[in-house]
Amino acid sequence: MKNLSLSLFLLILYPACQPPKDSEPSYVKAPFEALDTLCTNDWWNRDKGEIIDVKVSRDKVIAFGAYTVANNTLKLTAQLFPLYPEESRTVVLELKDNGNWKEVQQQPVNELGWSAHFRVDRWSGDRDIPYRLRHGEKAFYTGTIRKVPVDKPEIVMAALSCNSNKGPKDRKNYVKNINAIDPDIIFFAGDQSYYHKEHTAAWLLFGMQFRETFRHRPMISIPDDHDIGQGNLWGEGGKKAESMAGDDGGYFFHPGYVKMVERCQAWHLPDAVDPDTIRQGIGVYFTSYPLGPVDFAIIEDRKFKSGPRGKIPQRGPRPDHIRDPAYDPQSVNVPGLKLLGDRQLAFLERWAEKEDGTIKMKAVLSQTGFCGGAHVHGDSTNRLHADMDSNGWPQDGRNKAIRLIKKANAVHIAGDQHLATVIQHGIDEFRDGPWAFVVPAIVNNYYSRWWWPADEQPGAKGPIGNLLPWTGDYRDGFDNKITMHAYVNPSARDFGAGFGLIRFDTDSQQVTFECWPRSADVSAPGAQQFPGWPITLQM
Repeated sequence: MKNLSLSLFLLILYPACQPPKDSEPSYVKAPFEALDTLCTNDWWNRDKGEIIDVKVSRDKVIAFGAYTVANNTLKLTAQLFPLYPEESRTVVLELKDNGNWKEVQQQPVNELGWSAHFRVDRWSGDRDIPYRLRHGEKAFYTGTIRKVPVDKPEIVMAALSCNSNKGPKDRKNYVKNINAIDPDIIFFAGDQSYYHKEHTAAWLLFGMQFRETFRHRPMISIPDDHDIGQGNLWGEGGKKAESMAGDDGGYFFHPGYVKMVERCQAWHLPDAVDPDTIRQGIGVYFTSYPLGPVDFAIIEDRKFKSGPRGKIPQRGPRPDHIRDPAYDPQSVNVPGLKLLGDRQLAFLERWAEKEDGTIKMKAVLSQTGFCGGAHVHGDSTNRLHADMDSNGWPQDGRNKAIRLIKKANAVHIAGDQHLATVIQHGIDEFRDGPWAFVVPAIVNNYYSRWWWPADEQPGAKGPIGNLLPWTGDYRDGFDNKITMHAYVNPSARDFGAGFGLIRFDTDSQQVTFECWPRSADVSAPGAQQFPGWPITLQM
C-alpha cells in the first residue's frame, strides 16, 4: 500500500503524475540507446512524438490485454502505458464469479515494454469468463475469456498483417467488420509496427486501434521484420547482423530490444514446444495451438533463415534481389542454407504425424508465403524477378517445409507480402502441394506488390475462373511450381488493403478463404469480397 499511497498523493499534487522538476527520480535505464526512447528511461521528458501520446491519465494506464487458452492453460498479457517511477509495478488479474470480482493473481510489470504476464493452469474452458486487469485503485481493463469451442462444427479465424503507418491511423471499419463476423480467433501475422526504433509506442498504438477485436476473443500475434526494426530479416539463429539491411543474416538491434518485442507480442501464445534460446539469448515461440477441433502450428519463418550476402552468387543490385530472368535458379540453391531450421522442421514433422481424436483439421500460421508470389515491387516500374525475402528461397528449404505442411493435410496462412493471394504449391509436380492464403495488408500504400506476369499470359493450364486474368500454373523466380487461383493487385478497391477470413468446416472437411476490402461493410446486403473470392477447398 505504500506505493499506492504515494501514487495517489502525486495524482493530487501533480495532475499528470509528473515528478517535480527539481527531483532526481530513480528509474531503470534501458540497456539500449536510441531505441524505445518514447517509453524508457525518463520517458516523461520526451516530446509527445507522432506515434501516440503515452502520457495518459492514470486511470487509463492499462491499454489492453491479449490471451490464448490451450492445453488447459490460460496465458494473458496485460499491456500498460509507461509508468512513472513512484507508481506501483504490479498488475492484478481478477475473474468474475457469481457476479463478484475475485483476485486470482498479481504479476510484476516489466519496465522494458511495460507488459505483465499471467499464467493460470487447470483452466477448464467450459464457459465464458469475464476478466479484469487492475493497476492501483483507478485503472481497469475488462474483457472475456471465451469458452473453448470444442463443440463447434465451424471455426472461424480473421487474419491481418502489415499495419503500415503510411496513412490514417483509423481502423474503425476493421473493428466493425470483424466484430460483426464474430470469429473465434484473430491472427495478426506480423508488422504490427512500422516504427522501427519505437516498438512500445507503436505496439500501444496497434493495441488501441485493434483491441476491440480481441477484447472478447483469443488473439495470436507474431512479430515480423519491421516489428524488430528491420526492413527484412534473415534471423540465422540469432547472430548479430552487420547492418540494418540484415542481408548477412541476424538481428541488428540490441537483443534486449528484440526480446522485448517478442515478449510483448508473443508471450501470451501457448508455450513454445522447444524453448531453448538461440544466439544472443533471444527466445523462440514456435508452437502448437489447438483451438477446439482445429490445430494451428505457429512457426517463425525468419528466425533460422540464412542471409543471402556472402553465401550465394549476387545476381542483382543487392544480395537479396535478382532482376535477370536468364539467371540459373539453382545457382542460388546452395547446399547447407536454412529456411525454417532443423528445430522447426522437427516440430512440424511431429505435428504433422500427431493424431488426436479431438483434432479434425490443421493449419500452419507464419509471417510470409513459401514462394515468390509477386512480379512487381514498390511501384509499377520496379519489376523484380526473384526476391529472397520471400520463402521461395532457399528452394530446398522451401520444399522441406511445404512437404510437411502437405503431410499434415494443412493449409498455410500468412501475411507480409502486401499482396493477397491464394496459391496451391507444387513440389514435384504442379498442384501436388498444400494451399496457402496470404492475406492483404491492413494499409497497402506502403511498398505495394503486383502479380503481373511479364508476358501477361494465363498460366500453363489456362485461367482459373472468369474473374481474373493471369491465373493457372506458373513458375516463380526460383523455379518453384505454383498455381495462382486469386490475387489482389493495388489497382483493386482500397488499393488492395483489407483482411482475410478463414472458415474451417470440420464436418465437411472444407476450408473457405474469404478476402474483404478495407472499406467493405460485411453486414450490408450484397457485400462484395475482392474478385476471385471466396474460395472453398475440400481437404
